[in-house]
Amino acid sequence: MVRFGRRLALCMMGALAAGFAAADASAQDKVSVAAVYTVPIEQQWVSRIHLALNAAKERGEIDYVYSENVANTDYERVMREYAEQGADLIIGEAFGVERGARNVAAQYPETAFLMGSSLPAQEPNFAVFDNYIQEAAYLTGIVAGSVTKSGLIGMVGGYPIPEVNRLMNAFMDGAREVRPDIKFSVTFIGSWYDPPKAKEAAFAMVDGGADVLYAERFGVSDAAKERGVYAIGNVIDTAADYPGTVIASALWHMEPTIEKAVEAVRSGSFKAESYGVYSHMQYGGSSLAPMDPAIVGQETIDLVEEKTQAILDGSLVVEIDDAEPQSTL
Repeated sequence: MVRFGRRLALCMMGALAAGFAAADASAQDKVSVAAVYTVPIEQQWVSRIHLALNAAKERGEIDYVYSENVANTDYERVMREYAEQGADLIIGEAFGVERGARNVAAQYPETAFLMGSSLPAQEPNFAVFDNYIQEAAYLTGIVAGSVTKSGLIGMVGGYPIPEVNRLMNAFMDGAREVRPDIKFSVTFIGSWYDPPKAKEAAFAMVDGGADVLYAERFGVSDAAKERGVYAIGNVIDTAADYPGTVIASALWHMEPTIEKAVEAVRSGSFKAESYGVYSHMQYGGSSLAPMDPAIVGQETIDLVEEKTQAILDGSLVVEIDDAEPQSTL
């Protein structure tokens, strides 16, 4: 009995040791991720990155920390601090801080950097992504063109940079698909997060005759609600917050991009490349929010579904046009 008890104890100790080893291995498999954001995490674009990273954290795949509202002048310092602390992967938006962000990446070649950028990747460790959701934006344009009565759509954007321009241009193409004579009033507010300014710009468009507003920035849907016109959402679905006002939204899903990047870091295969393709509909990187047939109309919903299937099977290619969109009044 003693001999058996000793053998049992040794077996139990071995099992415990194996369990601890497995736990250690699991902990080591976790990728340490740090994010640096220039705006609040509530801002729609950044909120999608934050959502995807939190999902990966909840699955136990990553450890995740972040800094929000980081001024452009402080961006390099925060990036550098995370790199010094041993982050495996640093994520952020490099728009406005391109040179500084790329300089920091060059100083830490063993750290992976995945940054929102309109510019190419930089060897050896600076990969880029962007919200290439022009396909979904095109589909929302079809909706807007179908519901407008005045034939004038107001469009309020942050800055006329490629990642904004391509969505606006695709939206305009979609609207022209169903109404070739449609007109657009386009303005940029010079900010990523200034809801009052976006709201005032939208008010001016409604006063000018627009009865549908493209809400690339926060504040536009508030104006639409107050003036009793429709709004088209961008990146996130705010229909629940603006029932009867936001009638369609192009949604960005950052999860495929994050999953690819985390796996690349874990496997040691991360490199300087563009992750933009993972925002396409075929990868699950974008979609259209559900629409209410009582507002949009079943005929339009059916047309959108037909175009969606054409995008997915490759028979319809939504062109990427990064040129600054212009008013057509």
